[in-house]
Amino acid sequence: MTRFWITLEQGVKFVIHCLEHMHGGEIFVPKIPSMSLVELAKSVAPGCDIEYIGIRPGEKLHEVLLSEDEARNALEADEMYIVQPAHPWWKPENWISAKPLPDGFRYTSDTNVQWLSGRELEGLIAPGLRVSAAMAAHSQAAFV
Repeated sequence: MTRFWITLEQGVKFVIHCLEHMHGGEIFVPKIPSMSLVELAKSVAPGCDIEYIGIRPGEKLHEVLLSEDEARNALEADEMYIVQPAHPWWKPENWISAKPLPDGFRYTSDTNVQWLSGRELEGLIAPGLRVSAAMAAHSQAAFV
């Protein structure tokens, strides 16, 4: 199982950037790292036994942020994908610096080129602290 990861701060910055650069009607998809849930478990609880229980009803193995259907109308920019609206007033030159995606392209958490390591996760959760120490501090604070 894999998931995409973005911090609240990164999400807010992305939204503000999109608001400043949008032409109207686009859908913006950020290029963000993926992480396997096994790697997440090992980072949060190093040395713990991991029991594989399988997938639960309705649960996805991997996330899809851009399907093949959406990719047909999408462009790739440096830090994001842009799904262009299918409106007659839309001008293709609105995103002249972005490039079209290849046929059959999908942006999924399992085929992503950017992967978040356990150490990088630690830096996102609590810069300068190990994940396990941050989790312990959080759980102690919750009971005080």
